Amino acid sequence: MSLKILHILDHSIPLHSGYTFRTRGILRAQQARGWTVRGLTTPRHVIDNAKDETIDGIDFVRTTIGADVHVKRGLWAEMNATTVRLKQEALAWKPDVIHAHSPTLNGVPALRVGKVLGIPVVYEIRAFWEDAAVDHGTTQEGSLRYRLTRAMETYVIKRANAVTTICEGLRKDIIARGIADSKVTVIPNAVDADAFTRRNAPDADLRRQLNLENATVLGFLGSYYAYEGLDLLVGALPKLVQSIPNVKLLLVGGGPQENALKAQAQALGMSERVTFVGRVPHGEVSKYYDQVDVLIYPRHSLRVTELVTPLKPLEAMAQEHILLASDVGGHHELIEDGKTGFLFKADDADALVAKLTHMLAHREDWDAVRRNGRAFVESVRNWTNSTARYETVYANARAAMRSR
Repeated sequence: MSLKILHILDHSIPLHSGYTFRTRGILRAQQARGWTVRGLTTPRHVIDNAKDETIDGIDFVRTTIGADVHVKRGLWAEMNATTVRLKQEALAWKPDVIHAHSPTLNGVPALRVGKVLGIPVVYEIRAFWEDAAVDHGTTQEGSLRYRLTRAMETYVIKRANAVTTICEGLRKDIIARGIADSKVTVIPNAVDADAFTRRNAPDADLRRQLNLENATVLGFLGSYYAYEGLDLLVGALPKLVQSIPNVKLLLVGGGPQENALKAQAQALGMSERVTFVGRVPHGEVSKYYDQVDVLIYPRHSLRVTELVTPLKPLEAMAQEHILLASDVGGHHELIEDGKTGFLFKADDADALVAKLTHMLAHREDWDAVRRNGRAFVESVRNWTNSTARYETVYANARAAMRSR
């Protein structure tokens, strides 16, 4: 089946985030199936002089909006600008399906244009916008803003011709809102295993620069959001030192919690054991992965982490790295304890210390875990498998549109 799919996106490459990497994986895999794809980003794609462009062989159309308009009219101005740009593009390009990815600011314009032009709309939820806002501290669960945002999301879900999401946790929540089970399809997070370099011996010069020589290195590479639980990891360092005297922590990336984490390390007297690298070019990330003995994903148990699966553990498996993660629901969907990685009780620093100490005392088990993790992403969690599910989704969306 040959299709033209117009994807509506919050933001895209060249910006780096789990959102943009999932998008790139999906669009490239759809191209490999022989489909024609295009991405249209909303005014939330904040980048200087954003212009239509082709990146990694994918065409992206940009929506811009004047800063003064945004300040005066806020979210409605964003959605109106996206609607105008989307209608222009849909009239010119004539897609078979409009595929809007969360948040609801993308879904509303898709519904508007789809209704006017008679184009089926698929809405994909990667996380609930209201829950992300709680973690970012811009609202509270149950607040008026929270309830309004949730209502908007439900409005889009009910009116889209088909709905997809990234994991079972989110699917169950969507169905609980009164959506038919048959309307919701899971398109799980995945990776292109061949795009990742398998682990190599650590670069000796870089190791000296990072002051990691003769150390057992724990690592996290990603964005420093509160839900990631890095405060739990830093807080566990004094206890870890007691059982692992040469332990050090390597943090690569950045985000809202960076200053708080630095202050926490200093208050605990652990500053010399924590190396903050900052963000590094994507092409150099593998060199930092190779410095790490155990990658740690200590996510706190929150609504967002219990429901949503991340990409980072899959990327670690693709590179045959050993990982330890909290046992939140999102991790349980990806990691089988002792087989493809290791899990500890969420929000429990003592459990983290105990599990990590046990792991380091039994390194002979690691080679099998590395092989299992790599095999999992190669045979199960790859974009070819995940993207194949869209064929039925798009067919159902088109059939639902014709029946209205």
